[in-house]
Amino acid sequence: MATILSVSGSPSATSRTGRLLRHLDDRLRDQGHDVTPLDVRNLPAQALLGADFRHPAVVETTALFEWADGVVIGTPVYKAAYSGLLKTLLDLLPQFALTGKTVLPLATGGSTAHVLAIDYALRPVLSSMGAAHIVPGWFTLDKDITADDDGTLTVAPGTAEALAQVTDTFSRALGGRTAVLAPTG
Repeated sequence: MATILSVSGSPSATSRTGRLLRHLDDRLRDQGHDVTPLDVRNLPAQALLGADFRHPAVVETTALFEWADGVVIGTPVYKAAYSGLLKTLLDLLPQFALTGKTVLPLATGGSTAHVLAIDYALRPVLSSMGAAHIVPGWFTLDKDITADDDGTLTVAPGTAEALAQVTDTFSRALGGRTAVLAPTG
């Protein structure tokens, strides 16, 4: 199956975005893919803020993008755009870091007023970086994601079904199997 890099652009360690991505990572693994999670907030600040293209963490992250067949990009939406942390990472990558890649864009936010952030803010950047195929993404309202104290994640039923569909579309685009799995929730 495919190798997938799952990137969380959230600056928060308790982010719904990050938790949602890790939840979807499990679905992709169940479909036979090799998934590597990347939380941008864990990269050294001196590498990101110093725009140090030769910093070992930036070199390693660039290699992860090169290695991947597909990339899941998740971000919280701030002021109708993807996170500044994600932008910083994308700015450090080579201009065509997504060449030949299949990409699934995902976003979370507090209001449906931000639902078009994927198509008007994130998708053009991913396209300009050479993505071969950007599958339809999904915007999830924060209120539809609940993280319990034990770490389990609950996604509202309608949202869970939609996320399962976009994740399965991404998996199929990468040659994954999806027919045997039921939607997660």
